[in-house]
Amino acid sequence: MPSQDRREKSNAPATGPFETLRDYVAALEARGLLLRLQEVDQDRYDATGFAYRLIDKFGQAGAPAFLIERIKIDGRWRDGPVIGNLYGRWDMEAMIFGIEDVVDDQERMYPAVLEKLFEKLDAGGQWKKISPVHVTAAEAPCKEVVISGSDVDVEAFPWLKNNPADAGRYVNTGAVFLEDPTIGRNVGTYRCQVKGKTRLGLDANPGQHGGRLLNAMKNRGEKTAKVAIALGVDPLIWSLSTSKLAGFGEDEIEIAGGLKGAPIELVKCETSQLMVPARAEMIIEGEVPLNEMEPEGPYGEMYGYLGPMKQRNWVVNVTAITRRHAPIFFNSYTGICFDMVRGPLLANYHWSFRRAIPGLTGVYSFPEASGLVVAGIRKRFPGEGMQAGQSIAADPTVKVAIVVDHDVNLMNPLQVFHALAARWQPKASAVTPQTFLQIPDPSRPIRYLSSKMVIDATKQWPEEGGPPTWPESSRRLLEAHQSDLWQRIDRLWSEVVGKAK
Repeated sequence: MPSQDRREKSNAPATGPFETLRDYVAALEARGLLLRLQEVDQDRYDATGFAYRLIDKFGQAGAPAFLIERIKIDGRWRDGPVIGNLYGRWDMEAMIFGIEDVVDDQERMYPAVLEKLFEKLDAGGQWKKISPVHVTAAEAPCKEVVISGSDVDVEAFPWLKNNPADAGRYVNTGAVFLEDPTIGRNVGTYRCQVKGKTRLGLDANPGQHGGRLLNAMKNRGEKTAKVAIALGVDPLIWSLSTSKLAGFGEDEIEIAGGLKGAPIELVKCETSQLMVPARAEMIIEGEVPLNEMEPEGPYGEMYGYLGPMKQRNWVVNVTAITRRHAPIFFNSYTGICFDMVRGPLLANYHWSFRRAIPGLTGVYSFPEASGLVVAGIRKRFPGEGMQAGQSIAADPTVKVAIVVDHDVNLMNPLQVFHALAARWQPKASAVTPQTFLQIPDPSRPIRYLSSKMVIDATKQWPEEGGPPTWPESSRRLLEAHQSDLWQRIDRLWSEVVGKAK
């Protein structure tokens, strides 16, 4: 992709909602949140190594995105750009959801994102919806190039093999569109192993909405299911594709429209009636033979461990590819970078947990520890910390619930660790031996089943077996003694940092 084509969007909006992925990437670069690499040899796994080092240096919550201009795959240099680590920082999410005053302070951006998202919920806590609109092929950038028949070659594009032990190259950031006349549309992100010019694996597990839809069609006696894989969709469609915001049978595209505040533009596929995002970078069209399954994997999973080979998984026979001129390719360095938009999920947590926990003051989940949720409460009675934790642990995406007092900064792991070290006794814990867990945790001996743990790290009252009194925090005592301390220190900080720069 020539540099001129990539940079012609310099007039892209500084904040969202963004119409296209490339508008978002241009906005990241304008804010200094995009690193550019000219050439990377992925035959030596240098792109994967760079992703590891990026997270080593910045952490998942602080790392910028990066873009590779040209990349070597299977002995051949291929034009990109290939982009990674597009999501993870809260200022990035603030841009996605249209916050005007975007700053580098992540602790300031997180509540700002939540407040913005709360506006997208109705009085009952349901996401507002706006139906999509249909546009013609002439109006759809994803139709600029149409590839069909014997010209179809999925292998021609720069999909990466992330790890030496992976089964092969993967299309791993697709928004997979499936539709059933009874159930409706499903949009979900399921990894796709590249198996040939016109063949992909499709990892839509039985517990996922896509897998349930395909099995429902199969059980009704259908022979094939039409499928379309949208690559390089805008951040709002991506946020719905990678989350469980929509219930089974709900339309993710309508919720994406609600988040955007305007209809999502869809266009009809070339080889089916499926409607797909008109402004995507690429669409891979195909069919899933419902009575034909084959091995897929192994693959490096989201926890950073190599997953098993699956003996029976869905496949896709590719029938057409449509794309933009010089498309952008987004690769997930799975298990290294955090490539989901987290705001809607955490807004959901806040809304649902607040109804069950009146004293809730906040909820947070660290990207480095999927399944671990920390909640703050203003404790009103003995046992409320444990009660709150049990409500949180009932969620199918939560493995460990930690409850702390309202004075703990949930985004600061040092303060959370301090609460565990200085306020928690292990006896203030509860374990559920076996229950449903939705996330792909490699420690589970049985798929979808897991034990869960609640940790009550609030200050235990005497009735709960805690000490008769708790000592005052040295920091709180200092703040009480010097009421204008932080104003003075912030001025001093600015002087010192300014001179250092």
